[in-house]
Amino acid sequence: MSKDSIQDVVKKSLEKYFKDLGEQAPSNVYEMVVSTVEKPILEAVMSRAEGNQSLAAEMLGINRNTLRKKLQQHGLL
Repeated sequence: MSKDSIQDVVKKSLEKYFKDLGEQAPSNVYEMVVSTVEKPILEAVMSRAEGNQSLAAEMLGINRNTLRKKLQQHGLL
């Protein structure tokens, strides 16, 4: 799946979310999307890195301490 494909999926999901809301006002959309996609990203990268946090952090382009904090937040440690 390419970057464009992922973007299309997110865009279509958000369009459906807004449609399903009807007349209700959306709120905290950014946080909702980030928290929804962050955990599966972490799971996939940690699996690919075979549990090696340093390698996973490098793959994600983030600091290892930041990765560890995010893993803890999502109950992955």
